[in-house]
Amino acid sequence: MSSLRHTVRRATAAASIAALGLVGAALAAPPATAAPSGTTSLAAVLAADGDTFDRNWYDFDIVDQAVAAVLAAKPDSPVAVLADGTVPVTAFLPNDRAFQLLAHDLTHRWERTEQGVLNRIAGAVGIDAVEQVLLYHVVPGATITSRQALRSDDAVLTTAQGATFRVDVLSRSWGLVRLVDQDRNDLNPFLVRSKLDLNKGNVQIAHGISAVLRPLDL
Repeated sequence: MSSLRHTVRRATAAASIAALGLVGAALAAPPATAAPSGTTSLAAVLAADGDTFDRNWYDFDIVDQAVAAVLAAKPDSPVAVLADGTVPVTAFLPNDRAFQLLAHDLTHRWERTEQGVLNRIAGAVGIDAVEQVLLYHVVPGATITSRQALRSDDAVLTTAQGATFRVDVLSRSWGLVRLVDQDRNDLNPFLVRSKLDLNKGNVQIAHGISAVLRPLDL
């Protein structure tokens, strides 16, 4: 499977933010601080640990390699926006354990390696569905910090995939935020407090989440 670092170079020129055609819904006004101006892309952040699978189930190798797989198959995919650090986006990144749970939910089998998890998901639903799931985790046109998210209870965010999810702030003091997706029969992910504001200071920002967001009822 191609690494994200090499694949996005071919895909970025072909994909543009116009292909997304959507922006996030309005959030609570951010605090009066300077807007982020850095242009480090989320692709660079995801690739920083070496573009490889490992035995740490609480980082983001499967997201990294899933993006690479989509762009290898579909170089014009709007997923390539994650490699353009000049375009504001907010990504909600499921950790590797979250994908392991999704693979089990889809196929009723446990995979014991990260590569096995990605292969099983792609085999079960196909690369087009993997692309749609990835895009459902990206909110284009907005740099949403964790502080903003905590002040945005009941905000509905429109994703690059086209569907929406809702921000449910259960506790501001404890930083407890749930994202309510389109699958009404499964558990919704929470923001992971130790993985917030990844790539802070740049117009592309990400937050770790505990489960995979689902754009439809699986």
